[in-house]
Amino acid sequence: MRIGVVSDTHNHLRNTRRIVELFNAAGVEQVVHTGDITQPKVLHALRGLDAPLAGVFGNNDLERRELEATCSELDFHFRDPPLHLDWGGRRVVVVHDPRDLAALSLEPGTLALHGHTHCTTTRRHEDGGLAFNPGECAGMIAGANTVGVVDLFDLRVELLRF
Repeated sequence: MRIGVVSDTHNHLRNTRRIVELFNAAGVEQVVHTGDITQPKVLHALRGLDAPLAGVFGNNDLERRELEATCSELDFHFRDPPLHLDWGGRRVVVVHDPRDLAALSLEPGTLALHGHTHCTTTRRHEDGGLAFNPGECAGMIAGANTVGVVDLFDLRVELLRF
């Protein structure tokens, strides 16, 4: 199973529409947003995804009532971190801030997803797990926009740059 991972969209609609195109072309089966959507208009742009969307709210998701209502309307599954998922035989844990991972007891082989730093991070663990941040996609760092595709079978990561 291949999943798309996006973080920190921060209301950048043009990039969000491009992310939808990239994930649809990659044929991902699920998409995870690791937080900082910021406004419901981003969720409306993500409704073009061919795969279900789940995720967590970040520190800049201050319009919570509106975001939650839009998630409900669009059948997206978002919550406060951590979000625990079991996909493709793999345990997946989603937070926004990577510092929140330290407080969690993760099973061996867990895929831990986060955002917040706007920097791509891929850290493999001795127990077979992986911590991954797809990096910048909000257009704040010119030419450095990325999202990720993770294969849950072997935790192989592919960065999609745009």
